[in-house]
Parts: sequence; structure tokens; C-alpha cells
Amino acid sequence: MVDPVVPALAALEAASRVLWGGGLIAFPTETFYGLGANALDPEAVARVFRAKGRPAEKPLLVLVDSLEMATRVAAEIPAKARSLIARYWPGPLTLILSAQPSLPEALTAGTRKIGVRIPGHPVARALVRAAAVPITAPSANPHGAAGPTTADEVLARLGARVDLVLDGGRTAGSPASTVLDVTQTPVRVVRAGAVALTPADLGEDA
Repeated sequence: MVDPVVPALAALEAASRVLWGGGLIAFPTETFYGLGANALDPEAVARVFRAKGRPAEKPLLVLVDSLEMATRVAAEIPAKARSLIARYWPGPLTLILSAQPSLPEALTAGTRKIGVRIPGHPVARALVRAAAVPITAPSANPHGAAGPTTADEVLARLGARVDLVLDGGRTAGSPASTVLDVTQTPVRVVRAGAVALTPADLGEDA
């Protein structure tokens, strides 16, 4: 088990090696355990879809550790997005941005958009920083099943399809991250969730 506040460097390095080698790891986030792969590795991304039984038309969100890393996956970060980032990151707000054309096509499901956030959970954030690559973060469960809040639930549902589990204890569970598409005007709430957005966030009159 890793310390959920200050995870050990050795555990993060071991997890990073798995990611660099194209493997899958499960790790705690502010909501559920996420299923992580190197988001820049097409085969690793494909493994996420196979492990979850996830439909190909459903894109994956990714975690980053900084605005600089976000530019590795997002072609543009508009002023509206930067305002939301300053207010809500790190935290459970996923922003849909225009994707870099070099990203694996499966990651974006052909939409040319990518969901991005800096996680608020110390283990998730430390993992992205240690691996130094954007990491996928759908919930670590078969598609359609309830999101796992413990490492044991991950193992029960995915088993050997995951190469490593970082056990950071029980996570908060629902609601999942709020998802907001900022590629259009007005911005659109794709999924209501953990962050309660204000009318000003949405560009509406208060």
C-alpha cells in the first residue's frame, strides 16, 4: 500500500517503468481508481480499451501534471480554459480541448478533441509527475460496471488485465469529474459531476 498523501518514490518509479513499457496500472484519484497507460503510446491506449471492453467511439481523458504538459496533448488552450484551470485545477474538472494531431487516434476516438485535467489526488498527481507523460484515467473497471473505490475492487473486476495496482486506500467515489467542452461557444457541460460550475464559468449571465 502506498501513502495516499506522500507516496514513496520507489512505488512511483516502479509504476513509471510499467507505463514506459506499455503496461497498465490502476491508481487512486479524487473519485474512483483510474486505469492508467502512457497516453502517447498507441498500443498502450489500445490495451486500455481491451481491458475495459470500452467501445471504440468513447474517447479517453488524460491526466497531466502542469499546463506545460497539457500542451503536449492539447493543440490550443484558450483564454476561457485558462480561467477555469486557474480556478479548479488541480481537481476533478476535465476540460475538453482541441487535440494535438500526433495523439493516438483511439485516444480521441476520432473526435480531434481530448479531455484533460490535473488531478487533485496526491498519488495520481505524483504518478504523472514521476512518469513525465500524460496518463489515461478512465475508471478501472469493465465498461458499464460501477467505478472501483478500492484496490481490491480493481483486482476483482480486472484481475490480470492490470500489470500493477497502486493501493492508496479507499477513494471518495461518486460523483465523477465534471466534464466541460471549451472548444465551442458557449461552453457545454458534457457531464455534471464533482465540480459545481457557476453561470460565470459557463459564460452565462449571473
